[in-house]
Amino acid sequence: MSTTPALFRRLGRYYAFYVVGFIGLVGLLAVAEQFGLSARWIGQIFLFATIAIYASIGVMSRTSDVSEYYVAGRRVPALFNGMATAADWMSAASFIGLAGTLYYSGFEGLAFVTGWTGGYVLVALLLAPFLRKFGQFTIPDFLGARYEGHFARMVGVFAAVLASFVYVVAQIYGVGLITSRFIGVEFEIGVFVGLAGILVCSFLGGMRAVTWTQVAQYLILIIAYLVPVTILSYKVTGVPLPQVMYGKVLQDLGVKELELFSEPRENEVRAQYRYRAEEYARKISDLPDSLVAERMGQVQRVTELRTQGAPARDISAAERTLRDLPRTPDEARLKWERVRQDSLARTVHPAPHAQPHPGVDQAGRNSARNNFIALTFVLMVGTAALPHILVRYYTTPSVSSARRSVFWSLFFIFLLYVTAPAYAVFAKWEVYSNLVGSNIGTLPHWVTSWGRVGLVKVEDINGDGILQLAELTLNSDVILLLVPEIAGLPYVVSGLVAAGGLAAALSTADGLLLTISHSLSHDLYYKMINPQASTQRRLVITKSQLLVVAVVAAWVASLRPDSILLMVGLAFSIAASAFFPALVLGIFWRRANKWGAIAGMIAGLGITLYYIMRTHPFFGGNMGDAWFDIHPISSGVFGVPVGFIVIAIVSLLTPPPSAEVQALVDYVRLPDRIGNVHETAK
Repeated sequence: MSTTPALFRRLGRYYAFYVVGFIGLVGLLAVAEQFGLSARWIGQIFLFATIAIYASIGVMSRTSDVSEYYVAGRRVPALFNGMATAADWMSAASFIGLAGTLYYSGFEGLAFVTGWTGGYVLVALLLAPFLRKFGQFTIPDFLGARYEGHFARMVGVFAAVLASFVYVVAQIYGVGLITSRFIGVEFEIGVFVGLAGILVCSFLGGMRAVTWTQVAQYLILIIAYLVPVTILSYKVTGVPLPQVMYGKVLQDLGVKELELFSEPRENEVRAQYRYRAEEYARKISDLPDSLVAERMGQVQRVTELRTQGAPARDISAAERTLRDLPRTPDEARLKWERVRQDSLARTVHPAPHAQPHPGVDQAGRNSARNNFIALTFVLMVGTAALPHILVRYYTTPSVSSARRSVFWSLFFIFLLYVTAPAYAVFAKWEVYSNLVGSNIGTLPHWVTSWGRVGLVKVEDINGDGILQLAELTLNSDVILLLVPEIAGLPYVVSGLVAAGGLAAALSTADGLLLTISHSLSHDLYYKMINPQASTQRRLVITKSQLLVVAVVAAWVASLRPDSILLMVGLAFSIAASAFFPALVLGIFWRRANKWGAIAGMIAGLGITLYYIMRTHPFFGGNMGDAWFDIHPISSGVFGVPVGFIVIAIVSLLTPPPSAEVQALVDYVRLPDRIGNVHETAK
């Protein structure tokens, strides 16, 4: 079905009314705050009102048509598909995690911006139009047809489910952070509360509901992202253009860093953290005797406090410390080593924000540069290989629409990415100028609020009652959510940012859950197990699997396996190594055959997973076993070239693909006789 101008105009009118209504809601809440509406109510109204909007779109877009459920009927206009793709793409990692990573990493964090942006160039040039011309519903569909059989399809299903699952865990983790903070529930409960909002759209209407919801979510998230930093830019510089003015603030920040890093009390604090690290090193080397001595000393302290009639609060704290002591030497070694590493990290000053590839020596600088290049590479090819992004281009009416859709996607993503560095600089300026050096007894309320969630920590290690930089811990995932409160903006702005973060996480989670459920129901069940399944049965299988996967992902997210951005980075490495070589060679090299593709996907994915488990602490690995000092987030830098090499070698050593498959390659890749790309949807 082609897109008509009437449909385009109607959609534009609907979403214009929607934007006006949302801005009106923000204005009403701002007025209500001035008249005494509590922060708790503002947060709850923002979150539940926006979820209700998404749920309404999901209900209105419910469908039982297979084409509508899987690819939105292939009639989404390029502009709106670009907006939906941007929302699908700009996950909690982009909205919540990117600003925090740039805050701590400075120049090094630009690898995310350049890698993700450059990846869309690869999507436009190498994949999107060709996959759209091929048609069908999923990426494993292409692999099964191009590489002649279910074996390649099965490997594709496994890789798509694995990459998407890691990615969706990060999104649900982000939802848990927001809901736990803004509706006042425990993080683990907030994860499952947010899960209900995720399921409404994807469960009822599939790709059609998710597409129209993602357009609405993009409009909210981009408004929520731009408003606070624009206000902060005006507050700090007098000019409401953060993308332009943050360069001047960055220069001032460099001067502020030199002052702060040379401050005597700051250096005193870092020396005390060095003593603590040495003490824990001694305790670890003296295990198990040191654990016995620690327990006996704490028992004695509790007894003395009770005997002396100490305040109940002090006794309770001492009892809690005793209760939290490790029970075994092995547990003590792990716990104390984490404390030692944290203390060691606080002994050195952060690298200057604008310094490229920082390191204490030339080897450290070389390592930083190599990791920057590796991460940029992985994020580029990972972007071009993510199944939930590539399948979005199946929803456009034609190949030319898919090309235009990539342009609009990049434009809408650019609006956020060009602003993220400004967020980091303005946030750091506020922290360094107005928070560090404050009296600990009069710290802002948000320190306590976010401290309950475990994302903000303050420790007066030198006992002077003044907050030094080394005594402050801000989790990278909370920087953006904190900006309005750090800057002293009205709480309605904090609620707006929370609504934007929720929109970003929900939009991506919906797309990822659909990719997982479609891979299992369409590619595994329908294509391989029961090709005679009715339409109704296929949709029932899809929805039941979607529900199961969502609940399992929420449970994993509740374990807090890593930061949002690092989990997303692992998903990119997995997708890049599994899909990019097979997709690119499948389109541009007729000689690539099924045995080469199967071997290449397994080898590339296998080496990537092996390296992750070898180096990531969640799996018991450590960076001491790293190759060339490359961090696990960039593990795909090993898997991608292995995939290309193995596909090429095995394909040349085995028979070529059939004439029909080679004709399919020509059809997908080459223009038709009159010089126009043949725009036919299968």
